[in-house]
Formats: sequence, C-alpha cells, structure tokens
Amino acid sequence: MKKLASPQPEQEHEMSFLDHLEDLRWHLIRATLAVLIAAAAAFLAKSFIFDVLLFGPSKGSFFSYDMLCRISTFVGIDGGFCFDDMPFRIQSRTMGGQFSAHVWTSITAGFIVAFPYVIYEFWKFVAPAMHDYERKNAKGFIFISSLLFFIGVLFGYYVVTPLSINFLGKYQVSETVFNDFDLSSYISLVRASVLASGLIFELPIVIYFLTKVGVVTPDFLRKYRKYALVIVLILSAIITPPDIVSQVIVAIPVLILYEVSIFISKVIYKRELKKLKKNGYGQ
Repeated sequence: MKKLASPQPEQEHEMSFLDHLEDLRWHLIRATLAVLIAAAAAFLAKSFIFDVLLFGPSKGSFFSYDMLCRISTFVGIDGGFCFDDMPFRIQSRTMGGQFSAHVWTSITAGFIVAFPYVIYEFWKFVAPAMHDYERKNAKGFIFISSLLFFIGVLFGYYVVTPLSINFLGKYQVSETVFNDFDLSSYISLVRASVLASGLIFELPIVIYFLTKVGVVTPDFLRKYRKYALVIVLILSAIITPPDIVSQVIVAIPVLILYEVSIFISKVIYKRELKKLKKNGYGQ
C-alpha cells in the first residue's frame, strides 16, 4: 500500500513536546468546561431528560414503535412492534441509584450537546500542523463532524434503542419470570446505543484523516470491503439484539457510510498526490 508523505507546513515558532502538552491541557480543560456547563443545564431539566427523552422508548406510544409496527405490517412480518405497553418495570435498588443516574445522564447529555465545541477544541489543537488552506476549512469540518454525530445519535435513539428495548424487554426464559430492570441497566443500554451510533457515524471523518496521513488509501478500502462488511455485522450484533432484522437495519446505514468514506478517501488521495507532484515529491 503506497503511503502519502506530504511535507510538513512551515511553523513560525517551533513548539517543544512540553509546550504541546500544555497546549493540549488547556484545550481539554475548555472542552471539559463546555461539557460541564451543558451538563448543568441538563441536570436542571430533569423532567424533560428523564420522562420525555430517556424513558420515552420504554413506552408503547413511542414514535419509533408506531413506525416499526406500520412497516412490519406492510411487509407482512409478524407485528412484534405492535403493542400498547412494555412488559417490564424500571426500578432503583440502591440508595444513591437515582441521584447517580441523574448526574451521569446529565454528563452524557452535556457531552452530546457540547460536541460541536469539543470538536472545535480538537481542531484548534491540530490546526497548527496543517496548511493555511486546510485551516480555512475549519467551519466545514466542525459542521460536518457535528452533523454526522447528531445524525448518529438520532439513529441510535430512534432506531437502535427501540430495537434493543423491544427485544430485551419482552424476552423471557419462562412466564414465571417477570422483568424488573435496574435503572442503571436501562440507562446504560440507552447511553451505549446512542453514543456508539454517534461515534460510528464519524467514520467518514476518521477515514479523511487516515487518508491525509497516508494510513489508508481508496484501493485499500475497496480491497478489504468484504472484511469491513463482516466487521460492520459484528458491530451491529454488539449494539443491537441478536435478531437478523435488527442487525440488517443497523448495518445498512453503516455500510452506506463506508462507501461514502471510500469516495472521500479517493478525493483526498488524488488531492494529496497532486500536491506531492507539484512540490516535486514522488518523481
């Protein structure tokens, strides 16, 4: 695999390793403060965060169940998504369980809301190592990264989470066993589904940077497409219930993202080759 090795942009002032660590520390501090401020706002909006957002997928009236019920009925599949109420209860079995859930859920919500600023701080840290024309694309990078993340979060909330809750909430080894889920277990499932989906949707951004530094090429991505398919199916199996329909529903958008990533890699790879030739490299 041929790697790209573009020349480093000129720096007006060379920074030592300790200077870079100090710079990174302040970027992390500012990003953390942004998350904490957003988390504080989420902490105050307890009723909306829990009753509307967090516990929404545990109710039969949730938007996704109605849509999935219509789709399953239309295609002639047994209406496993058509129901009135979920056959389980959510309980807290520790003294500090509800307060702990309130705090960590607020932090998770704070990270999601503050994600654009976190990306902005990341960009400011890596920007000095980039060319001037690349720095001009900062707004586009922040917008696209945030957009992909929020689309992934919505996908995780409206698709992955309902599929998981519907399957696991109804699953019984015996009719004598009633599902009483602990609050922390329920929140962990929702949090994992939402954050994992949000991060998976950042795949095109990851491929962009990997192509920039010469780690991957479009030919490499095409060559190992079938292995990527297997990895996608494994990831789908991890974040969704063990049924084929759910895994396919989750795998389809991820595979689309992979194809988009190949296109992005192709564009960036050609652009880097042109720059190398223009600067007299690779002759």
